[in-house]
Amino acid sequence: MEKYFLEDKKLTIKEMPINERPREKLIAYGPNTLSNAELIAIIIQTGHGDKTAIDLANMIISMDKRGIVHLTEASVDELKSINGIGEGKAAQIIAAIEIGKRIKKINPYENIRISEPYQIAKILIDQMKFLTKEYFNIVLLDTKNQIISIENISVGSLNSSIVHPREVFKEALKKSSNSIILAHNHPSGDTTPSNEDIAITNRLIQSGEILGIKVIDHIIIGNENYLSMKEKNYI
Repeated sequence: MEKYFLEDKKLTIKEMPINERPREKLIAYGPNTLSNAELIAIIIQTGHGDKTAIDLANMIISMDKRGIVHLTEASVDELKSINGIGEGKAAQIIAAIEIGKRIKKINPYENIRISEPYQIAKILIDQMKFLTKEYFNIVLLDTKNQIISIENISVGSLNSSIVHPREVFKEALKKSSNSIILAHNHPSGDTTPSNEDIAITNRLIQSGEILGIKVIDHIIIGNENYLSMKEKNYI
């Protein structure tokens, strides 16, 4: 039977007030009222030994300093390293995360029109600020500067061999993009562009001119900050 700490007394979850039980709380007040641990507890359903589902959920969250963000990359084996999380519970968590990813991919940027760098930077910061490797993405825009999609081109330290014009503009051509914004993150948090960043940007601008697809900016993402190479006159 599940246990839960409430006012220094260890109660079973069934002994808790109904409006404090995670599942009942979600039904009564909506999922936005639950903590991350409570949401995960609902997914895994049961605890293990003297640990409640909420205890296990907190252990899952604390596996990585990024909190629940690390679950987007977690594997079954990683989750199973927690005593009480078997293949079944791990699979439930990963399945729930995957559903969220797929929903997010269904036209998440509809009617978002970009006129200033901060607009796209806000979206990119939310997606990229916790990444531990460099990701190079492109933002595809239509003739009204509305976002068509955001595509990942490469993962790893930027260099001309992995950020090739062929790969960058393939997606833009496939989706009839009018213009693109380049974007990559600096895991260090320092958004100062490197010489390689500047060289790659200029190369892609020149390639875009040949193809008739304008490169309008290159956004570098830090932690909660960003740099627009256009605003800072690097391009």
